[in-house]
Amino acid sequence: MPVGGPTGGLVLRDAVRGQRRRVVSASLLGMTHQACEALVPVVIGAAIDTAVATGSTPALLRWLLVLGVLFLVLSTCYRTSARIAEGAGEHAAHRLRLELGARVLDPRGGADAHRLPGALTSIATNDARRVGSVATVLPYGCAAIAALVVSAVALLRISVPLGLLVLLGIPPLLWLGHRISRPLERRSEAEQESAAHASGVAADLVSGLRVLKGMGAESAAVARYRTTSQDSLAAALRAARSRAGHEGALLALTGVFIAVIGITGAYLAMRGSISVGDLVAAVGLAQFLLGPFQLLAYSNAEFAQARASARRIAEVLASPAAVDGGDRAPAGTAAGHVRLRDVRLGSLRGIDLDLPAGSLTGVVTRDPAVAHDLLLALAREADPAGGRVELDGVPLTELDPDRLRRSVLVAPHDADLFESSLLENVRAGAAGTGAEAVDAALTASTADEVARLLPDGADTVLAERGRSLSGGQRQRVALARALAADRPVLVLHDPTTAVDTVTESRIAARLRDVRQGRTTVLITTSPALLAVTDRVVVLDGGTVTADGAHTALVAGDETYRAAVLG
Repeated sequence: MPVGGPTGGLVLRDAVRGQRRRVVSASLLGMTHQACEALVPVVIGAAIDTAVATGSTPALLRWLLVLGVLFLVLSTCYRTSARIAEGAGEHAAHRLRLELGARVLDPRGGADAHRLPGALTSIATNDARRVGSVATVLPYGCAAIAALVVSAVALLRISVPLGLLVLLGIPPLLWLGHRISRPLERRSEAEQESAAHASGVAADLVSGLRVLKGMGAESAAVARYRTTSQDSLAAALRAARSRAGHEGALLALTGVFIAVIGITGAYLAMRGSISVGDLVAAVGLAQFLLGPFQLLAYSNAEFAQARASARRIAEVLASPAAVDGGDRAPAGTAAGHVRLRDVRLGSLRGIDLDLPAGSLTGVVTRDPAVAHDLLLALAREADPAGGRVELDGVPLTELDPDRLRRSVLVAPHDADLFESSLLENVRAGAAGTGAEAVDAALTASTADEVARLLPDGADTVLAERGRSLSGGQRQRVALARALAADRPVLVLHDPTTAVDTVTESRIAARLRDVRQGRTTVLITTSPALLAVTDRVVVLDGGTVTADGAHTALVAGDETYRAAVLG
């Protein structure tokens, strides 16, 4: 793979290479089909000269038998070739989707930078399908070229001028077709960009629908999507007009070329240079050539769109990682001692913080940006510009991101649920943990109470992103998932903001027990949660401004009291 990641051309080549057996098989069968198609008018012409003109019944029967065999072979080859070619396209697109999924889910991150989730979905569906279609249309293109070659050879046997006309006329037509496809390629790329952006905006609006309704901002959201959708429609119409112009221009060129062949054949027949059967064969071949040229026009258009989509896929696959990948793993089972040394990242301004193994620490900040950047640093979704974060004395930059996240779990405030049962959502992060740990997590988060309210209990299938639950219920299930993972280090960001105070108090009391002996960090301003911590660290202006027990800070720090109790 070249430095800087794959290019659009490499993506296209890999799509074909990965299906080369299917592509070769489909191409050979397609070429056989087209060759047989080209021989049909030749056989008819021969039958006219040797059977009809002479009145020979046995000769006519022999040529009819040959025609029957030709049609049997060409029909069988066509069906088989089409089936294999379509399978090649589907497999190629599926392989691309797997590669895109692996890149997006890469622990080093970076693929989603400056891209909406809907845009990534569009790339993984529409663009992958268009690139995969190259493996489908390539056999059609090879079959069309084979048909042109067979037709040219047949015409050479009938008449050298006719054969040379086809052989010399095909290369300029192919070159013109490639040149005509350039605008289509550019407009297809613009169309896909606009469609992906519209899909991303739509996904954002749907995910934030409740918030929009609560703010009364539906009209502004609809206006935003309408503008985006209209832009996408305009781009799609431009691409459609470009494709129509592309196909129309190629058909016009092809029509002129075929007419020239027919007129030349008629002229030669009038002069007696070719027989009546040869004229029938020549005219039949000229009409037949329309099919291969249409196939080439179709293949050319598909290649133009695939090249545009391949560049978009290559951009995702070549996205720089958000963090450099280390190669070390935490020694055995991580003890969970986390330390930040003069960490500077975004809003963080030289934070020094020591989180002993097995401790339960609260972190209070009134600045959402500080909380966000602290989560990035602890999850190693971004490396500090200065200082370092350590786990058991080892800098996180030296640890493999995937192995690190098996020891450190950062659960963000806006965690999403999956469209599966409540129990499967909780078990999603609990690979390797027993049923007892899952039950304990359900109890500690009071998600077991949520399950009892559902029709099928914990086996009830939740709607997409858990929308069939209330905000508080979703938070409790998400908290259960984080607890069930049973990581040595767990960082929770505002896990109970939508939960009522009585339930929150029960969660706080149970949280300390379920996390006993493991390091836990609570980034929150909830008095109930902070009351069960060993100590509380206050961040203000991106630095540590206070450190102590919750009760002592409430009694002696007015700023802390205002942040937590105000």
